[in-house]
Amino acid sequence: MSHSSMWDSISGIIRRDLLLAMRRWSDAAMSVFFLVIVVSLFPLGVGPEPAVLRTIAPGVLWVAALLTCLLSLSRVFTPDYLDGVLEQMVLVPQPLSLLVLGKVLAHWMISGLPVVLLSPLLGLQFGLEGEALGVLVLSLLLGTPTLSMIGAIGAALVLGVRGSGLLVALLVLPLYVPVLIFGAGAVTSSMAGIGGEANLSLLGACLVLSLFLAPWATAAALRIALE
Repeated sequence: MSHSSMWDSISGIIRRDLLLAMRRWSDAAMSVFFLVIVVSLFPLGVGPEPAVLRTIAPGVLWVAALLTCLLSLSRVFTPDYLDGVLEQMVLVPQPLSLLVLGKVLAHWMISGLPVVLLSPLLGLQFGLEGEALGVLVLSLLLGTPTLSMIGAIGAALVLGVRGSGLLVALLVLPLYVPVLIFGAGAVTSSMAGIGGEANLSLLGACLVLSLFLAPWATAAALRIALE
């Protein structure tokens, strides 16, 4: 398959999923509202002490981003599974892994990209500024696509199973832990003045690895679920 044909397949899936998300905008907005509410409530519960807020900021923001991604995983494949679209995707000549990559990228644009765009404002609530704020944005930009990639594998494995929401959380949360540690660690290291380059490099490595492996693993899981 030529590069232009591959890109056409991926971009077509992305456009389709984004269009469907715009029609069901309330579902997509729910995850963003959850993020804003959770992050905004922490300063009220912990107190206004600036030093305390800056200390907990990396963990709070990254855990909120992780939960936001987790809440939206059920919308990656389930609607297409119920409509019979997934069965048609398996039959088309394009590799299923490419179509899966398009769906995962669309999921990230809907649920992960808003987290990245809102993170500077949310970080300001905790007193983050300067380099720490920039590292927060960069870590989320590298880490949230990885969360979507890993989450897609879990969503495919439990597709069509009753109570899949709880099962997918049990499957992917252990795999999310390294991304959470590297992401929060990058911001913490930057705040401590030792730089977050090492953690950012590890996040980048996780992203590259997930881009290569997750689409194929997800495609295999989807074929098993559809048999």
